[in-house]
Amino acid sequence: MHADHRASRLVRRVLARVATAGVMLALLAGTSAAIAGIAGGSSTRALAAGRKPLAGRIIGIDPGHNGLNWTDPAFLDRRVWNGREWENCDTSGTQTAGGYAEARFTWNVAAYLRADLIRLGARVVLTRTSNHGVGPCVNTRARILDRARANVSIDIHADGGPPGGRGFTILEPVADGPNDRVISSSLRFARDVHVTMLRYTRMLVSDYYGHNGYITRNDLAGLNLTTMPKVLVECGNMRNAADAALLARPAVQRSIAAALTAAIIRFLAGH
Repeated sequence: MHADHRASRLVRRVLARVATAGVMLALLAGTSAAIAGIAGGSSTRALAAGRKPLAGRIIGIDPGHNGLNWTDPAFLDRRVWNGREWENCDTSGTQTAGGYAEARFTWNVAAYLRADLIRLGARVVLTRTSNHGVGPCVNTRARILDRARANVSIDIHADGGPPGGRGFTILEPVADGPNDRVISSSLRFARDVHVTMLRYTRMLVSDYYGHNGYITRNDLAGLNLTTMPKVLVECGNMRNAADAALLARPAVQRSIAAALTAAIIRFLAGH
């Protein structure tokens, strides 16, 4: 069977499980995935009426790094204010032992996620428009999503941890001024991402970073400067052979995008 067909079937199975006991499920077919919304309350009525459950919503996506960041170290070494301290503009990101780059992974997942959200009626704002450029800096990415007035945002990454460690971790913000009013909602969104990543993908909870798949960070511009609910998800460890084999697969990337779609729907529906 063709890989795209297998991936679509996988995503359909993943999102079919989003419906909890007694909840009505509606499928919206797409070329890269079939997207299911949590159909409960107003979402049920919207889907039954043929309306798109994310219509009018603005979703921000920050695919970590960029494909050509490694070509401009002077740009990456620029110091920017992250709301609490100075940090580098960005990094080139990590890669698998076989050379599969984190920037490529994050861009692919973001593209699948964007397509899925648009099919559900959302307006999607990305912090970069391709994987063939440099930047923008991490503080600029935060401003892009701030100006868009997104309802919720997700930063997509993959870790470069110790080779013996596996699993995903969700990075949560710490109150530092600009983000004070969205800490509690960001923590709720973190729980939704945790549930959908664990339940609907093949990625395991991290056994080497954070605690039970969560860690707070106060040194990242994307979290420090956010004015909307936001978390950063390290989808797995690219330096671990088992995680790397999964993260480089389009079917797994699609399932991660589907899980994030489910988390966003779950969060915005107030579950």
